[in-house]
Amino acid sequence: MDSGARADLGPLVDDLRRIFANRLIAVAAYGRALQRLVPSLVLVESLSLDDLDACAARAKDWQRARVAAPLVLTRDEFGRSADAFPIEYAEMRETATVLFGSDPFLLVGEMSYEDLRRACEVQIRSHLLYLREEYLECGGRPRDIAALVVDSAPGFAVLLRHLARLEGASPANAAELAAFVGARTHLDVRVFDDVMALANPDQTSTVDPTRIFPAYLEAVTSLARLVDAWRELPTPSASLPAFSREPGPDASGPAQST
Repeated sequence: MDSGARADLGPLVDDLRRIFANRLIAVAAYGRALQRLVPSLVLVESLSLDDLDACAARAKDWQRARVAAPLVLTRDEFGRSADAFPIEYAEMRETATVLFGSDPFLLVGEMSYEDLRRACEVQIRSHLLYLREEYLECGGRPRDIAALVVDSAPGFAVLLRHLARLEGASPANAAELAAFVGARTHLDVRVFDDVMALANPDQTSTVDPTRIFPAYLEAVTSLARLVDAWRELPTPSASLPAFSREPGPDASGPAQST
């Protein structure tokens, strides 16, 4: 998360400090640069309907500042939910910048390999079923098929990153990630390159989404088989390593942009 994103979240942090006062534990921005609205995680000691109403009253102003409605959780809710959302929390942790308070990810520690493997299996199978069902809904209309591929591409790109992590790989960019997954599935690397190009709205792509749908569907089908086969393999480690980041500011206030 860059300094521009931190500056965008300044008013959000100020509002949250007024709403929650000493119940506010942490605010962390997360997400990748391609997102239109900057998402954030907010941890609090307690959360009531009045708190939600106060946040809702500020939501339009936040959106005008390119800030998404924050994900607000109590400390206990967040600490106990890592096993339920390992993919989502791992993605947040990887891209997070602490803007206020302590690092919230210290509460969840390391991500379990088995939790992440299970979540990847569930999501890749869900993605496969979604593509099949929506393809039928498209009724053969090229424009609708193209929209299906483009709309599903960002979620697929996230899945690929976590599938690579399960095998201990850390691709530096989309091209390396596509090469890794292509080699692992023995499929043409171009389909992964094409889908990830479509996942980035800031990148001008000449990819025809309708044309690549058959290869895209085959790739998702192969990945579902691959993740299922991992049940039979020894766990490579007891847990996945925590992601290192620079420590955030202390609870004295939000980070200042430079």
